[in-house]
Amino acid sequence: MKQPLRIDFVSDIACPWCAIGLSSLNLALERLRDEVDVQLVVHPFELNPQMGPGGESVVDYLGKKYGRTPEQIAETQAMIRERGASVGFTFGARERVYNTFDAHRLLHWAGIEGKQVPLKLALLRAYHGEGKDTSDHAVLVAAAQSVGLDAAQA
Repeated sequence: MKQPLRIDFVSDIACPWCAIGLSSLNLALERLRDEVDVQLVVHPFELNPQMGPGGESVVDYLGKKYGRTPEQIAETQAMIRERGASVGFTFGARERVYNTFDAHRLLHWAGIEGKQVPLKLALLRAYHGEGKDTSDHAVLVAAAQSVGLDAAQA
């Protein structure tokens, strides 16, 4: 008999380490699929609630937040791309950091609809893999549709 296991995953779409963590978790759960019955629940955490419309340059944002030079930021991003690739997540070129408040609202609704985790993955791919603005409602609707959610409701 499979053991029940609830996992609460608190994260932001804007967090590259969260994309890596969720991909790593999915790999581990796949290995344990015959042993555990997992309920994965996504909870919001806004890293950049003050982020305005249009976002901000990644280099400017990370430079201010962590006091890093453009060279240090490029080094860290290369490390993140390598780590992502090792767990099956592909990071693309992302030039801007965006507000994720509406994406979290959509994820809440997707949880009610039983599509929260697939939408979380779709939003992580859109943000980190494709560099899309996840504060743009058209981007959010497209992500919702890609996982089988109704566009008009989204």
